[in-house]
Amino acid sequence: MSSDYKFQGWMGLDPSAAEGKMQWQEYEPKTWEETDVDIKITHCGICGSDLHTLRSGWKSTLYPCCVGHEIIGHAVKVGSKAEGGIKVGDRVGVGAQSSSCLKPDCEECSSGVENHCQVANTNTYDDKYPDGSKSYGGYADYWRGPSHFVFKIPEQIPSEDAAPMLCGGVTLYSPLKRNGCGPGKKVGIVGIGGLGHFGLLYAKALGADKVVAISRKANKKDDALKLGADEYISTEEDPKWAEHHAKSLDLIVSTVSHPNMPLEQYLQLLRVHGTFIQVGAPEDRLPAFNAFALIAKGAKIGGSAIGSPAEIREMLDLTVKKNVKPWINARPLKDANQAVVDMAAGKARYRYVLVNEAHAQ
Repeated sequence: MSSDYKFQGWMGLDPSAAEGKMQWQEYEPKTWEETDVDIKITHCGICGSDLHTLRSGWKSTLYPCCVGHEIIGHAVKVGSKAEGGIKVGDRVGVGAQSSSCLKPDCEECSSGVENHCQVANTNTYDDKYPDGSKSYGGYADYWRGPSHFVFKIPEQIPSEDAAPMLCGGVTLYSPLKRNGCGPGKKVGIVGIGGLGHFGLLYAKALGADKVVAISRKANKKDDALKLGADEYISTEEDPKWAEHHAKSLDLIVSTVSHPNMPLEQYLQLLRVHGTFIQVGAPEDRLPAFNAFALIAKGAKIGGSAIGSPAEIREMLDLTVKKNVKPWINARPLKDANQAVVDMAAGKARYRYVLVNEAHAQ
């Protein structure tokens, strides 16, 4: 198997990269192992995590860093011990996680929730593998990583649609599915952006009786209804929104990542034994709330991180079955710097996908 190709991509060298100042350059991929796959990248979604990482928002980034963890392409090298029946030429994808310990005595890995592995969990970029190699993402020509976290893409899903599903999509699918979204349930999605639009799509695909979009302004109402929402709450338009919609939802998934979000008012929307799940990750702390917001209703508050490999495969199957169609804006990989700036400005409707035009022919 030939490997006469270069690993090169858009590299963040310091926090100014988030301002559209990434540099195209070569880098050293992880050390090859026979469990690995090399992917010739055709598409990569832009995720909010990319912006946080480029500017060192959550923590100090391991510069130089190539972001992008919604990767689609074709396998060009497959190790002799690779999993999943992947063959050279297969169309495959990678999400936000590229490694975990996978040890039989790991409670998380052995029970199919590798995304919560507490032993050796490696992010697809800005992280290190157990051997010390750095992980690099998909704003690039090629990607290398463990086959356990590489997925065959069903032929019915276009590459530009599949890419953002591998992080943005499963980040909403997973908490919806695990918390009982389906017939008989009324579900709210807070924040109608790249993540939130997937929440509306998958809540509807999972068969929720009612799907409610919750956003500050009213300017996304028409889009939300087209995406599957049955109702729209604008928290700026109705000063008494929490009172008017109190005790109306069984499950709320929040995608917003602002430390001043009205968390206590969101909790008012829950029915008895309702659940609030936070997936948006602020760079600061979440706001405080009164414990009786949970105690009085026997309600629960929790979090969720991406999804397991099994959940990603489930999501892809559901996508085909229900013909889920995300709203994406394709951008050339060569214009990644401008796309990052536009993403930060909130211009995406609702997910930017970088197209490596040299490879997508």
